Amino acid sequence: MRHAEHVMGTVVSFDIRDPATPAVGRALREAVAWLHHVDEVFSPYRPASTVSRLGRGELAPERCGAEVAEVLELCEAAARATGGWFTHTPGGRLDPSGMVKGWAVERASRILYEAGAHNTCVNGGGDIQLRGEAAPGVPWRVGIAHPLRPGAVCAVVTGRDLAVATSGTAERGPHVLDPHTGEPATALASLTLTGPGLTWTDALATAAFAMGHGARAWTAALDTHEALAVTATGELWHTPGFPA
Repeated sequence: MRHAEHVMGTVVSFDIRDPATPAVGRALREAVAWLHHVDEVFSPYRPASTVSRLGRGELAPERCGAEVAEVLELCEAAARATGGWFTHTPGGRLDPSGMVKGWAVERASRILYEAGAHNTCVNGGGDIQLRGEAAPGVPWRVGIAHPLRPGAVCAVVTGRDLAVATSGTAERGPHVLDPHTGEPATALASLTLTGPGLTWTDALATAAFAMGHGARAWTAALDTHEALAVTATGELWHTPGFPA
């Protein structure tokens, strides 16, 4: 089964390599509905979203529900884990988007898994949660687009039960801010992180991209994640265990 859904300002695609049972079909519909629910609650571009109302002071945090509390706690944990390089208040404005997409896509993947779909790829605008295999005995293969060479691939990641998240300038230009200066981070053209779950992998990739050249030493010290980066001048580096 394959499906593409326009949601959260991007396209989320589902590639399910298990039999198309009624239970899996219901889970796919549930996963799509979940993503639209997340968009309605967390989008900073929707004036009526819970996050927008919270940011304007129209709602108290304790009235925003368990999902918002969970995401804000994850954001605060990511800020601590990265020494402040991850932030959900860029420029003083509440925007947990750097956490929300990975969190939402990982949960959509889990909905499928719990319904019996154990071999899936859920791709949220280039941030990917892989489960199982592409075929029996065959790992998934994910091409990493080269940020400075349109149409080219700078690496192919292979693996099972893996998350792949990329932060960069190719699609949206310089949009990740250095939280310490408030200016766009421009030392790197892209940074890809791999790890076990997309929630943390996506958030840490955003933080590492903001670090610029400092990301090389920081990602090398991570126990559960591996990194590949392309600098603004075209140099490519990766940690020793990057699964490419």
